[in-house]
Amino acid sequence: MSANPYAAKQLAKQYKTQQIQTSSQEEILILLYEGAIRFCKIAKKAMLAKDIEKTHNHLIKAQRIISEFMLSLDMEVGGDIAQNLYQLYDYLHHQLVQANIKKDPALVDEVLGHLQSLKTTWEEAIKNTAGERAARTNQGSVALSGGNTDTRRV
Repeated sequence: MSANPYAAKQLAKQYKTQQIQTSSQEEILILLYEGAIRFCKIAKKAMLAKDIEKTHNHLIKAQRIISEFMLSLDMEVGGDIAQNLYQLYDYLHHQLVQANIKKDPALVDEVLGHLQSLKTTWEEAIKNTAGERAARTNQGSVALSGGNTDTRRV
């Protein structure tokens, strides 16, 4: 009995949809970075194999993710940081367009380096924010218990 590749693909798609629907905004951001990185790696491999269509399709997928990053920035709340990120994302998008036109793997490598660095930075920021939230929650619990954190009954 052989496995049905269509059924396996459908199950993977359902799993990914479920993962996205149950993820926090932070987790979705990391998933998008992982997707853009994966698409760039596939595009580079296809580029080296002279598979023009596969190269093009995967670079376009990475460009779409970067475009989403640009559109999701809140310039009013984010101020200079949002503006700087927008400019970086715009540059990365431009480099992917140029990589697609010139079929230049060095441009893809440059974008990959930036995406991997940004992903790591976001992961650290998310971890730090989660730690700060947990500390505030614990401080609130201590305040509500009058300083007594021992939950055993006397």
